[in-house]
Parts: sequence; structure tokens; C-alpha cells
Amino acid sequence: MPRTTTSAPSARTCAAPAAGLALAALATLVWSGSFVTSRGLHDSVPPVQHAFWRWVVALLAVAPFGARQAWRQRALIRRHARYVLLASFLGVAVYNTLVNQAGLTAPAATMGMIMAASPVLMAVFERLGGVRLGARRTTGLLIACAGATLLVGGGAGFATGDLWMIAAACCFAGYSALLRRRPAGLSGTGFLFTTFLTGTVLLLPAQAVSVTVQGSFHPTPATVLPLLYVGVASSAVAFFAWNKAVALIGATRAGIVYHLQPACSALLSWAVLGETTGLPQLLSMALILGGVVLGAGSRR
Repeated sequence: MPRTTTSAPSARTCAAPAAGLALAALATLVWSGSFVTSRGLHDSVPPVQHAFWRWVVALLAVAPFGARQAWRQRALIRRHARYVLLASFLGVAVYNTLVNQAGLTAPAATMGMIMAASPVLMAVFERLGGVRLGARRTTGLLIACAGATLLVGGGAGFATGDLWMIAAACCFAGYSALLRRRPAGLSGTGFLFTTFLTGTVLLLPAQAVSVTVQGSFHPTPATVLPLLYVGVASSAVAFFAWNKAVALIGATRAGIVYHLQPACSALLSWAVLGETTGLPQLLSMALILGGVVLGAGSRR
């Protein structure tokens, strides 16, 4: 009888971390596919139009779950309108537009490697907010910066897309830092719907200029299917999977899985786009990942 009573809780205890790690890995893999998609559409869909239609699709995907929550919490959202506007600007309107712009010249694997430094960039924002980093995080930051410098300015081959991607990583880090200050009482789905809607509205002027100057892209299966992927999978499914993973295993353990993104991006770009990864890229990846793991780890 004692064995019978303890087996069920033990199974649940083991299942929760496994499910959390699996969900975090799913979100990381899906987000890695976004870089491949940005690179794959670089000659058929202008960057701004890519971002705009991504968030239109994402908004439609999230609306059944988040629209009602956002409406119920509209008074809270109005009170924190500046926060919502800044989060939408950095995480929705600007970040993905910069990623798509980087995809015009930067290989998908390189984009993933640069994004791997974003957790260390988050530490910079923490320091600017008054949080002490300590020797470990500072060392990790310097190592990751050395890897990014090698990738952008030296042996990995310089491309203007690398600079766009660094700017995107800074925006993502700023957005992630803002998430820690999300107003209490604002639900996750309501927050997603509100930021998706606000970010889409912010992109409207740029979308109009892009269509006027560059013309609209031709909707074919080769363009529509990738946009559906980034809108539904990368924007809706991945965010929900990541949020659930953090709830199950915590942000620290989920963040460790996020460090697999460069490897996932490199494998996907090789399998889908035929891109190759050389020794300079591998060395840069090792430096960036080493710095991120060191900088993001606990002080103990």
C-alpha cells in the first residue's frame, strides 16, 4: 500500500520537468525556423511586408484566446498604455522587421548565432536598471561580445545583415527586460493579443510606404505558407509553448534550452536552404554560447 500511494505523485513530479523541457525545446526549434523563413523569403517578400503579414496572421490566431481577455482588462491596459506601446514597438513592430531586414544578406545560421547573445544583452539592461551583474556575468558578457565581434568583423565574413541582426537582438533583449515589469493582473493571452494588435497598427505606415515604393508581393504557396508558419507557429504556438514551459520548470531552466537556437538554426538552414557552416562560424558559436551559459548561470 505505501508503494501505491507514492508512485502517482512521483510520476507527476517527473512528468512536469520533462514536459517543460519538451515545450521549451519546441518553442526554440520553431523560433529557429523563423530565421530560415526570413532568409528564404528575402528575394520575394519585402522585410516590412513580411513583418506586417506575420503579425496579421498571428493576431487572427491569438484572437480566439486573447481578445476577450484584453477587452475585460481594457481599463488596466489603458492605465499602462505607455508600457504596452513600448513593448509592442520593440517586440513586435521593430524586432521582427529588423530580423527580416537582416535576412536579406545574413545567413540563417549567423542570425541564430547573433541572437544567442541576447540573454547576455538582457544582463546589460539589468545592470542599467541598477542590478549588480557580478564577475561571472561580466565575464560571460565579454566572451559573448568577442564571439559576436569575430562573427561580424572577421573570419565569418562581414555583411550588413549582421548589424541589422545585432540591432534586432538588442530590441529583443529590451522587450524581454520589459516582460519582467508586466502589470500585475494582466493575463498572458490578453497581453499577447494587445501587443500583437498594437504592433500591427504601428507597422501600418511602414507597410503603406513599402507597398507604394516596392510593390506588393505575389501571394503564391511559396510565400503564403512561410507567412502562415511564422504567424501561427512562431508567433502564436511558440509563445504559448514557451510560457507554459516557464510555468512548469522556471525561466532559468527554460533559458538553458534557448541556447540551442544557434545549433537548430544551423541545422535547419543546412537542411532547408543548403547553407554551410564553416570553422569561423563554429568558433563564433562556441564563444557566444560559452559566454551566454557563463553569464546566464547562477552566481553560485
